[in-house]
Amino acid sequence: MTTINDTTYEYRIARPEDTGAIEAVDGSFTTGTVFEVAVSEDGFALREVPVDPPLVKVFPEHEGDEEGDEGEDGDSLTFVAVSGDGGLAGFAAVSYAAWNRRLTIEDIEVAPEHRGRGIGRALMGQAVDFARERGAGHVWLEVTNVNAPAIHAYRRMGFSLCGLDTALYLGTESEGEQALYMSMPCP
Repeated sequence: MTTINDTTYEYRIARPEDTGAIEAVDGSFTTGTVFEVAVSEDGFALREVPVDPPLVKVFPEHEGDEEGDEGEDGDSLTFVAVSGDGGLAGFAAVSYAAWNRRLTIEDIEVAPEHRGRGIGRALMGQAVDFARERGAGHVWLEVTNVNAPAIHAYRRMGFSLCGLDTALYLGTESEGEQALYMSMPCP
């Protein structure tokens, strides 16, 4: 349990009854900057640029997502942050692959009214603890280049850029965006 600004948060593994609340978390964001991706023969570079008016991103619903379900082998979990009033403040869905000792952050979202309180950092801490238990060598995630607030947050948490996929979002509502991959070692 953690208390922030007179609100107490409990962090735990999601239960089946959390599924509806997890699916209802508003993961949208507004940003005044995005990261432009410049691809060259030798790699790529990012440049943060302002956008006016600010970009409002609403993620499409994904049918068939199984957030909140623990995998059979226990290598996929969803951690939740629950506020003192019983409302879901955020979640982090993770999976561990033994073959490359990687914990993947499949999804992490904090409800807008709870942002800026360290909920995302605490959920990431839960994920890193799980990664250590599994013997992970690193934690890995994917983020769109337009989600500058998340990219900055991940960098503050110790993640660094490790890859780019220019085709991941082709044919989706996010077409035109680039997938950035970030990782951090798991000590």
